[in-house]
Amino acid sequence: RRAVGEQPSEPYENAVQRDYLEQHGSRSPAQRTDLLAANLADYRALVHRTDSAGLPTLLGRLLDGRRSVVVPDGLPEGWLADTRAELLPDRADDTPYVLDSVDSIVTGCALAIAETGTIVLDGGPGQGRRRVTLIPDHHVCVIQAPDQIVDSLPEAVELLDPVRPLTWISGPSATSDIELDRVEGVHGPRTLEVVLVQEE
Repeated sequence: RRAVGEQPSEPYENAVQRDYLEQHGSRSPAQRTDLLAANLADYRALVHRTDSAGLPTLLGRLLDGRRSVVVPDGLPEGWLADTRAELLPDRADDTPYVLDSVDSIVTGCALAIAETGTIVLDGGPGQGRRRVTLIPDHHVCVIQAPDQIVDSLPEAVELLDPVRPLTWISGPSATSDIELDRVEGVHGPRTLEVVLVQEE
């Protein structure tokens, strides 16, 4: 208090102006979806497209050869109908060691941001707890396009509940050392596959 002096009891008159652009340009839903796909691919995520009828077959193919997959509460039952991997429920008492032995996780999302190629999970139905999306080496995330896609970060923040456990994902886990050698999978899934579900 001595350092900054007495603070006014009323809100500061010169509050931070927030009249910046909420999005850059105007896009159709198809252009928004294409931009998200391009930015996800730029982050080295693997992007797939299908419709709702083809989703179970595609997920079965993406999980082929995987022994086990975590299934979050609220994930639509039909999504994994063609999957031969062992389906494991998302259990609160699973330790990190147990989750590290799981091959994959399949989730939905709260929304995705086209301009940044970012997926946001908020722990809602079909998204699981944060740790089940950070420990298994392979994450498959299903996005309903274009309904779950927004253009920009400010638009996303307006729609998200700040008291929920938000996880922001921009590509697979990656880090670099001082020589800029990229290493993937250190702090989360090494492989991120994104399925854009869009009806014809």
